[in-house]
Amino acid sequence: MVSPAQLPFEQPQPLQVPPQLRVLQSQGAVHRIRTAVGHGAWLVTDYAHVRELLGDDRLGRSHPDPQNAARTGESALFGGPLGDFVTERADHTRMRALLQPHFSPKHMRALRPRVDVLTAQLLDQLATSETPADLHAAVAVPLPILVICELLGVPYDDRDQFRAWTEAAANINDRSVSEQGLGDLFGYGIRLVETKRQEPSDDVISRLCATDGVSTEEAAMLSMALLFAGHETTVVQIGMGALLLLANPDQWNALRDDPGLIPNAVEEILRAPGKGGGGIPRYARTDMEIDGVSIRAGDLVLLDIGAANHDATVFAEPDRVDITRQAAAHLTFGHGLRYCIGAPLARMELQAVFSQLIPRFSTMRLAVPAESLTVRKDVLTGGLTALPVTWDR
Repeated sequence: MVSPAQLPFEQPQPLQVPPQLRVLQSQGAVHRIRTAVGHGAWLVTDYAHVRELLGDDRLGRSHPDPQNAARTGESALFGGPLGDFVTERADHTRMRALLQPHFSPKHMRALRPRVDVLTAQLLDQLATSETPADLHAAVAVPLPILVICELLGVPYDDRDQFRAWTEAAANINDRSVSEQGLGDLFGYGIRLVETKRQEPSDDVISRLCATDGVSTEEAAMLSMALLFAGHETTVVQIGMGALLLLANPDQWNALRDDPGLIPNAVEEILRAPGKGGGGIPRYARTDMEIDGVSIRAGDLVLLDIGAANHDATVFAEPDRVDITRQAAAHLTFGHGLRYCIGAPLARMELQAVFSQLIPRFSTMRLAVPAESLTVRKDVLTGGLTALPVTWDR
């Protein structure tokens, strides 16, 4: 009997699809695997099934017996089940109804000029830096934090504190560290909400506080979820996107020559980086079948979005970076009812960065070989540890 594949898969280079994941994809759509903590699960790797299952209400984030459910890691945030099994669907509907209005096209259009200004300020600082400079630390990290602070009404001066808490909460190796980070973050959210109730402003937290039926605890929970998701993931996307273009100078130069390609390039940036395997965790709410494989109620099912985004039946030559590719069908933000609420914000930030970075630093290049770069393996979101670059002055 063949032993289940063991996560995480070895990823020789930050942008490369793990070879073991490629082997699994060639063998079918659904695979028996073991998670990083040794629990049994199913990994779904093809585009068609991942897309369909992202919107399948037979899968959820909760579990009827959470203490005994399979886990992907030690993170208290996403390592195991989330929410109440009985009320999950209603709770999710309420959460989206409360948050969606704050990411409306109107709000995003109003925010865009400010995002452009913040980006320009960071690039001003980068321009005066000694080379090689760390593009990850100079732009990828601070911009999403600045933007989410403005959107939510979180003091930017608190950034080192709350970033430490979000990183602790996302720790996948030590449950106690993750639980402490989550508790600290929630406590911070409570204090912010109490302040906003006394001194409201034109920001998301203040508007949540003014919403009928939203308690202090719920406002804090929703606000801190946005604070985490609104900056951690975008930090990773900006860093990996920059690496993707710098490692493919022909694509960088194409954007320099035709800035009109930026929106399309952002979709390719979101699609193209290879992931280390794993995917979005879901629990089967009932017995079901996926591509002829029987899944039992309570089983952990991992929907591998990175693998789906590299499915050759949907994206021709999926490992080739092509900013002219029609890549908007990627699943990086999910699909269906759980499609990422913050997708418009992430796209806006990516467009702001690359529409300014490339023309201003047209000669920018990697200061080290791409294969020498490392990614974080201790936190849920991953991402580069550093991105050394240089350019002609």
